[in-house]
Amino acid sequence: MHYPSKTLSITLAISTSIVAQQAIAEFNDDSHLTLETRNFYINRDFRDNPNTARHKAEEWGQGFMLRYSSGFTEGTVGFGVDALGLLGVKLDAGRGTTGAGALPVQSNGEVPDSFGFIGPTAKVKMAKSLLTVGTHAPTLPIAFRNDTRLLPQTFEGAQIVSSDIDKLTLTGGQFRATRLRNSTNYEDMTMFADGSRGGVATDRFNYAGATYALLPNLSTTYFFAELQDNYSQHYGNLIHTQPLAEGVNLRSEVRYFQSEHEGRTTVDNRNLGTMFTLSYKGHALGASYQNQSGDTGMPFIGGGTDPWAFNTVTYHHFLRAREDSWQLRYDYDLATVGLPGLTFMTRYVSGDNFEIAGTHAKEWERNVDIAYVVQGGPLKNVNLRLRNVAYRGNRTTDIDENRIIVGYTFKFW
Repeated sequence: MHYPSKTLSITLAISTSIVAQQAIAEFNDDSHLTLETRNFYINRDFRDNPNTARHKAEEWGQGFMLRYSSGFTEGTVGFGVDALGLLGVKLDAGRGTTGAGALPVQSNGEVPDSFGFIGPTAKVKMAKSLLTVGTHAPTLPIAFRNDTRLLPQTFEGAQIVSSDIDKLTLTGGQFRATRLRNSTNYEDMTMFADGSRGGVATDRFNYAGATYALLPNLSTTYFFAELQDNYSQHYGNLIHTQPLAEGVNLRSEVRYFQSEHEGRTTVDNRNLGTMFTLSYKGHALGASYQNQSGDTGMPFIGGGTDPWAFNTVTYHHFLRAREDSWQLRYDYDLATVGLPGLTFMTRYVSGDNFEIAGTHAKEWERNVDIAYVVQGGPLKNVNLRLRNVAYRGNRTTDIDENRIIVGYTFKFW
């Protein structure tokens, strides 16, 4: 009389096992594992800097970025997990030459032989909505992670992105801490805003925004962000692309930031920027103008986070209080002349209409990038970038800088 119960139990167990195996198969079949390697060298020459006895910063390291991304379990609600493993290895740096931002510096002035970080992220997917909790490397206009050195900056928190409504993408979240690009630990977030006082460390950065495609060639974005007890910020933009003739296109973009104080800070800034880029075959010529008003510069999360302003370039951000700036930029893809994989970029930014210690000041920066991706042979897809920077300011400092970056990504599956 107990046989039917046993049969039912066995049947349920087999069914559960089959469902679990199918879910795990879905989880694994859509997974990806990659290892990005980056060899990074930076040499910064402080030319006639009256504010420091240091004349040089030089660092060289090897970075490894292991990224795992799972698929999702089957069902209306799918579950998955991502993971990021980072390792930086010192190749050359010592006392007196540190401080370029690629390697960590200990309290005694020494650089450790290696430093690392592991960051997991849980994710839940339902229809076209994705919730992630854990480690994030955001590229948001109000929080753009820095990835200009050996290893990328990360944030810890939660984010949800939904594309369930046609042509509309909604984003919201909260970050609780940040790990700087040359650090192994999470810490509270701080604010940078030129001329502002009263900033404090905080464990709350809240944000929400939406992007809507008004037309196939016209989109708009709005975000609200708050770094608790430091500042609140509204951001909006319009992006339009227009074909002018065969092979000729014009891209136009307007960005506007409005930032107000919170807590005891004195943040007060409006930033309006425009950029127009004309492209033809492999050529692209761009021009931007950025106007700031208010008592302080535009605020952003400190510690290396990149402000999403047009004239934030390789070395400087051009966001001093009341500073106005303009930029000219030229890009060229040499594949159009039979050299695939080789690209060139140069830009010049000039800023003025601001003061330092009560004296009128001005500054400029020039960047030159030459990049090449190997097209074939045993070194196929190895990428090389040579970057040269020159910065000058009549009340700041003069800096020359060179960077050499060699990278390759292994795709395991």
